[in-house]
Amino acid sequence: MDYQELGTTIIKNVGGEANVIDLIHCATRLRFTLKDKKKSNKAEIEQLDGVITVVESGGQFQVVIGNNVGYVFDSIMDMTSLGNGTASEEGGAEGNLFDKFVDMISGIFSPILGLLAGTGVLKGLLAVAISLGMNPKDGTYIILNAAADSMFYFLPIILAISAARKFKASQYIAAALAGALIYPDIVAAYTANTHLTFLGIPVILAKYSSTVIPAILAVWVLSKLQHFFESKFHESVRNLLTPFFCLVIMVPLTLMVVGPIATYASAMLASGYLWVYKLSPLVSGAIMGAGWQVLVIFGLHWGFVPVMLNNISSFGRDTLGAMVGPAVAAQTGAALGVFFKTRNTKMKGLSISAFVSGLFGITEPAVYGVNLKLKRPFIIGIISGSVGGAIAGASGSAALAVATRSILTIPVYMGHGFVGYVIGYFFAMVLAFVLTLVFGFKEEAPVEKEVPVNDLIKREMLVSPIAGTVAPLNTVADKTFASEALGRGFAVVPSDNTVYAPANGIITMLFPTNHAVGIKTDDGAELLIHIGIDTVKLEGEGFEALAKVNQVVKKGDPLIKFDNQAIQDKGFDTTVMVIVTNTNNYLDIINSHENEVVTSGQDVSALMI
Repeated sequence: MDYQELGTTIIKNVGGEANVIDLIHCATRLRFTLKDKKKSNKAEIEQLDGVITVVESGGQFQVVIGNNVGYVFDSIMDMTSLGNGTASEEGGAEGNLFDKFVDMISGIFSPILGLLAGTGVLKGLLAVAISLGMNPKDGTYIILNAAADSMFYFLPIILAISAARKFKASQYIAAALAGALIYPDIVAAYTANTHLTFLGIPVILAKYSSTVIPAILAVWVLSKLQHFFESKFHESVRNLLTPFFCLVIMVPLTLMVVGPIATYASAMLASGYLWVYKLSPLVSGAIMGAGWQVLVIFGLHWGFVPVMLNNISSFGRDTLGAMVGPAVAAQTGAALGVFFKTRNTKMKGLSISAFVSGLFGITEPAVYGVNLKLKRPFIIGIISGSVGGAIAGASGSAALAVATRSILTIPVYMGHGFVGYVIGYFFAMVLAFVLTLVFGFKEEAPVEKEVPVNDLIKREMLVSPIAGTVAPLNTVADKTFASEALGRGFAVVPSDNTVYAPANGIITMLFPTNHAVGIKTDDGAELLIHIGIDTVKLEGEGFEALAKVNQVVKKGDPLIKFDNQAIQDKGFDTTVMVIVTNTNNYLDIINSHENEVVTSGQDVSALMI
């Protein structure tokens, strides 16, 4: 997959960089906060190779990519200014207060989700090691435990940095502010129950290590104070006086007011959750197991992440995370059931791939690509997840850390109720698999028509867009094009510098870097003409557009001029590829003159129906 090209196309179809207030990513999704959602083209993005679906929820425009989301995100950051803070100076998430809350929570916790999961697995493995006889005073254990536990002990600082990005505050001032909350002298004073005052005012000390809400609330207040001072101080002293006054005011204010309020709110949240859980762990598990994947579909599950972290901070373990693990396993099992049940070759490929992703905690391919499309497997997954969640809940299963639900993170659930979690997880998976096989699903059977050769009608003939040597598409050096994942077609190793229209039609797309153009022909073929491999990296250098979007063209009209030799001198392959992106509309595509030299305008490909 060309991540840079995919990222560029996505940015174009969300209304351009100027329409993006903020962009983050979680385990599977690019999460855009847009100024104007009307400028986005959801349908176009959903058709892109590499995109599973698009979800608009929680005030965000969410592009579901799957496991490769990090690569696409990095490509977007490299080619835009979204990573330097210039793109998010105004506006915020649209929608109601709940949408804004989900946007805030996902913005703060998404960047640290991988760290949370990784350290959580390490904590679980250390718990396994202790149960097998490892000495907790051994140097190996002490060092590894420091690696696992440091993230949770210093969680206020990590959250402060992430929150500062979301609230548009200085990450360094925020880190210093949160660091003051867990400074050794402050911790020692709390431990010794020392009476502290600030300017004669009593300070209510609390334990801030591993907490969630105090740091986030403190940074939110800091962001308001910082912007106030920045607007008042002259630029000559702004960089000195703003941090000085922010820390002098915010550290005492947090310890005396913000911190105690947030600590009380954390305690109330923990007590409230515990009260609901204790009403019936079995029923709680059944409800969460049934509803979790529905929340994931809309990206609303982020609202529960602070609850999970707060549970760990308050109780040392989190039962909520354990109750929703079987929901992930259930959708995974349903996808495997589809693999064995379906007779559709394409669906078989999708379902087995989705099953593998689901094993590692990524259910979007299974949910969007398989189960929701077929409906019944998704419902079966909800039922099975409810049963598995009930088992985990009734067993008192709990997580030692916030982590993705996968076979790799099972050690996170070590301790009381571990066996119940394992049973609930795999029972939900097997149950969904079996029920999918038993009850099946409705799918459109592939239409297979036997058409005598004599009845084939040549619907359209494509000509070579440039002079050169015709080559089979599967021989080009780009795996995406060679695999024909985007469609069948042909390639030409060019001996000229100008690309011409291979058929009559209209220009539907012209890439910003002018290295690719889309045409819809008069007879309905949807063509992509791509000049070179990885030439998007040239950012338009050496390419000149001779046509524009929505322009009607005739066969042989010039489209793009490019400096063939100069581009090759820079180390790029200039092979021109013509792809019929709606290949499935045709019975066959027959190419001629392969490995032969042709002139531009010479017939080379017949589209048959």
